[in-house]
Order: sequence, then structure tokens, then C-alpha cells
Amino acid sequence: MEGTGNSTEKIFSVVVQHLAAGETAEAARLFNGFYEGYPGLVIDRYGSTLVLLDHDAIYQQTELIRSITEWSLAHLPGVKSVLLKSRYHEDQRLRKGILVGGNALPQEITEFGVRYALDLQMNQDAGFYLDTRLLRRWLIEHGAGLRVLNTFAYTGSLGVAAGKGGASQVVQTDLSRTFLEMARRSWSLNGLPADRHQLIVGDFFRFAGRLRSQSRLFDCVILDPPYFSTTDAGKVDLQHGTTRLVNKIRPVVAHEGWLIVINNALFLTGADFMSELERLCQGQYLVLDSILPVPLDVTGYPETIVDQPPADPAPFNHPTKIAVLKVFRKDQQK
Repeated sequence: MEGTGNSTEKIFSVVVQHLAAGETAEAARLFNGFYEGYPGLVIDRYGSTLVLLDHDAIYQQTELIRSITEWSLAHLPGVKSVLLKSRYHEDQRLRKGILVGGNALPQEITEFGVRYALDLQMNQDAGFYLDTRLLRRWLIEHGAGLRVLNTFAYTGSLGVAAGKGGASQVVQTDLSRTFLEMARRSWSLNGLPADRHQLIVGDFFRFAGRLRSQSRLFDCVILDPPYFSTTDAGKVDLQHGTTRLVNKIRPVVAHEGWLIVINNALFLTGADFMSELERLCQGQYLVLDSILPVPLDVTGYPETIVDQPPADPAPFNHPTKIAVLKVFRKDQQK
């Protein structure tokens, strides 16, 4: 590995290029080491805090961490603290994050005019995903009047975006009550009507079954599962397919409604995911409407990328693959 001096100079150079490209959003990626030259290190900004996401025991390199912290506090406008999160450390405190610079963390951020509650130390990630930023914008732009279901909702940012866009009803479901409480806080921050927001703690497979038995329909359903998870009711394994999950939730999508499918499997090629979607769309009841890109700060800009993901995501621009499907119900066809 190169010396710390050379490494930090390269990292700082990329951060400056991101800023020069206009990366001034409150929540943005300033360095993606997997693509931009230092595998294992990601640097994100959330308001006044810089988050160093360590995927490869970088926490042991105290000089590197110190250099990044001091440089960031001195040179990045508005940055007042630095949080280090070591994803695979045995110490849960380090996984959730420790302050290595400054003494305060932001409680919220704003994106496209929407306020989101923030707790950067709640989980091993930051609790707010940057790669789905343009999906949140899509939901703001298309949400008016829609009944929206957000499955695997996590902290609920997608549902809150739809609510801010004028959705008539937003139902958010996740296994974790703690995560859904963040969704409630974000909804409240935006002054949205409480009676339009429903939070349901529960298993996806059981909940989908209840909805079908109740003949309950939604105009937009968001399917954003984790890469892999298991419960006694079912298994999620995005590397080996999304079809089962789509077929589980598709019956609750209203005629001419939207089904938004996200697959973030790093080793699944975009071509393989597209083939799966094309098989799902072979009939006349499901149509691929569009694919949404991941923002360039997350993928790395053309002039900063030095490496590629392990599996080619094309026609998507990132391993987080976002597809917008249009659903047509057989019982509504003439």
C-alpha cells in the first residue's frame, strides 16, 4: 500500500473534483474509494458532518484518519465534525460510529426541499441512502394523489418523499420499529398530515399476504429489499433473483399503477437483472417504463473513476439498479 501522504493527496484531490463538479447537496458522496482509488474508504457528507465509512480496517491507520479529519475541518466549508464508522469492527461502538473531529452531529438534512430526520449513529450505515436520491426526486414529482406502499422501508425516506409530493396515503413497513420511528420524525418535520401516514412493523411476506386477502390496492409500490435476509416467513436473496418478491407484492398494485423495483446485488450484472425483468414483462400486464440512474457523486465522475464494479451494471450506471414498472391488472382489461 502506498504511503499515507500519497494516499491522502489523492483522496483530497478527488474530493476537490467532486466539489468543483457542483456537489453542494447537504447529503452527498465526496469520495468513493471502491471506484476512485482507495478501496474500502467512502467519504459522505451529511450537513455539517463528514462521515468516513471504513469497509477495510482503515480505522487502524490512525495517521490517515487524522490527516483526512484535519484537512476536512480546515478546507470543507460548513463541515464541523467528522464521524468514523468501521463497518466490520467487532466493537459495535465503532461500527455505529465515533467522533474523531468536532463534537456535534446534525439531527436532520434537507434534500430537494424535503426535510429528513437523521441519526448517524443509529446503525452501521448512515441511515439515509445517497444512491436512491433520484428516486426520491421521482417520487416527489409523481406522488400527487397516489396511494403509496413502501416495503422494506428502513428509515422511510422514499415514503416521506412521496408524501411531500402530495401522496394521499403512504404506508411504510419494516421489521424494525426503531427505523420506522425515524420515518415518523421525518414525516412530522415536513408538517405532513399524520392521518395520511401509516407505519406497520412486520415481516414483508406475511404483510403482503394480508394485503392480498384484504384486496387492498396501491397506486405505487416500492420494493427496496436488502441484499440478503431471512425470517421464518421467507428469504430475500437478490443475487439469485427478484422475481419471487415481485410476484408476492404485484397483486396489490392498482391498475396502471407503478411498481418500483430496486436490486443492489453487487455481483449481479445489469444484463442479468434486465433479463429477469424482461421475463416478468413477457405478458401484457407488466411493462418496463424506465430505469433511474444513481447520482454521479455516488458512482464517481468520469474523470475520477479508476476502477469498475466487479459485475458490469449496464444498462444501469451502478450496482444499485432501479427499475420503474407499469402494472396492468387482468381484472381491468376489456
